[in-house]
Amino acid sequence: MVNTITRSEYPRPQFQRADWINLNGTWEFAFDDKRVGDQEKWHLDQQAVFDQKIQVPFTFQSELSGIGDTGFHDLVWYRKSIQIPSDWQNKRTILHFGAVDYTATVWVNGKWAAFHEGGHTPFQADITELLEEEHNQIILRVEDFSQDVTLPRGKQYWKEDSASIFYTRTTGIWQTVWLEAVDPAHISKAKFTADIDRNEVRVRLFYSPSTVQKGMRTRLTISFEGELVAQDEFVVTHHEHTRSIGLHDFNDHELGRWWSPEKPHLYDIRLELMEQDNVVDAVESYFGMRKISIENGKLHLNNRPYFLRLVLDQGYFPDGILTAPSDEAFIQDIELTQAMGFNGVRKHQKMEDPRFLYWCDRKGLLVWGEAANAYNYSEEYVRRFTQEWQEVIERDYNHPSIVVWVPMNESWGIPNVKNDQRQQQHGLALYHLTKSLDDTRPVIYNDGWEMMDTDLVAIHDYAWQEEVLNERYASIEKAVHSLPGNREIFVGGATYQGQPILITEFGGIAYKKSEWEGWGYSGADNDEDYLQRLAAVIRPLHRSPIVQGFCYTQLTDVEQEINGLVTYDRKPKVPLEDIRRIVMNQS
Repeated sequence: MVNTITRSEYPRPQFQRADWINLNGTWEFAFDDKRVGDQEKWHLDQQAVFDQKIQVPFTFQSELSGIGDTGFHDLVWYRKSIQIPSDWQNKRTILHFGAVDYTATVWVNGKWAAFHEGGHTPFQADITELLEEEHNQIILRVEDFSQDVTLPRGKQYWKEDSASIFYTRTTGIWQTVWLEAVDPAHISKAKFTADIDRNEVRVRLFYSPSTVQKGMRTRLTISFEGELVAQDEFVVTHHEHTRSIGLHDFNDHELGRWWSPEKPHLYDIRLELMEQDNVVDAVESYFGMRKISIENGKLHLNNRPYFLRLVLDQGYFPDGILTAPSDEAFIQDIELTQAMGFNGVRKHQKMEDPRFLYWCDRKGLLVWGEAANAYNYSEEYVRRFTQEWQEVIERDYNHPSIVVWVPMNESWGIPNVKNDQRQQQHGLALYHLTKSLDDTRPVIYNDGWEMMDTDLVAIHDYAWQEEVLNERYASIEKAVHSLPGNREIFVGGATYQGQPILITEFGGIAYKKSEWEGWGYSGADNDEDYLQRLAAVIRPLHRSPIVQGFCYTQLTDVEQEINGLVTYDRKPKVPLEDIRRIVMNQS
């Protein structure tokens, strides 16, 4: 197997440094089906047999991994030798994992470095003290729980073969692994909060302990399309600093610098940590000036009513499963989405790779940030999920493209929420926890139905008859008392409180245009029939006096599902311009 670097782009686009090494490519790999690795201390034994090679960051179930085995192998091991550049000697070496499904234990040169639980979020370890002068080795033990339905898993099926709405599992590394060099004194984190009403951005910076001890200075430089907009400099006296920086003495209507799908303007920001006149740490980032709000029951983007035209995006790929084969694959999905007239995606049951969010920021595509849910409830699930959900909010807070948080979907993880007070309280806890971490974005209690406290009423409705949808969404009263999926819209004594109403899953029209066999919610016989069926489910939502947006199911076919607007290999089923006219309600 050729040792090639796949997914070579910088993996953390919101917080970039110059000194880094991509560790993707060929790793040694072993299944541990007999569970002997711990007993035999594989993390210490350099002679331990790792009898396969794998292409990271693709999981062994995928073709791109070089293995392509979709059977159950819930315990696997990775090994890779690394070299540290000589000019990193006086710096700290940080080992980063973008995402590893599900638990990961890391050793460097036989010494414990890190443990992480959660299949969709990043973790890191300072491995400086574990390194040796010449030869260094990383060992990774990964354990999955393929048949545990209380595991936060998204669409990964707990049976061996995909079926219904569930797809091939992933186990192990599925996002980029990389090394980074930082000075002992460095900026550890940055959070940006836009305030378009004051033309300000609030910058929160967090520092390593030695930074505060040395009393260093921080310099912030903000530019827009190469033009210097603002600069600020201050002495670091605390672990955390917050600065509110004015950007202009005018509003957006004069120069058009706010972020939106129509005009995805971004500001560049450079963060420099300085000791006297020496820059010891430099970070490049960006932010967008945009506001998502609800005013008098109307959903607003940048203080104006805004109609959402979303498409459900599962984020699966034929050869990489959860892992996109390249940055170009993300760009292709975004451009296909926009070409069909959609202004956003609901990223379904997947906490997506930050590279996708980066391109949504750049190209102007709204994103609903949704969790990968469990399917059933338990106390262990609550612990696992709550931790992972906090981590994803932390990771993705700065992306202007993310405008809504969706912790729960269709009562997954809380299947008895209608009657079980514990499950009701769990949903309420997630709603309020999310708002306690981010007060700038709406939060949905339980996308689909069975909601309690919620900022948006998000309804799933796969009725395909135009007259049924016309009648159901003719008034608020009819909409909130409907029973799509034979589920009530509100439970636990909750009632409609004037929130915006959106239809966030509908359509699902099956149309076979490839060798894949599969299913959908209704079937089309030919191109003309397909477009007529598409118009029949979208027209009522444009026509409705109460609906403020929709999310069509779905962008692509996925494995056995053939209800995508394009095939699994991203070929349009009908001309994109024909779909666009329907989606945008053009004659």
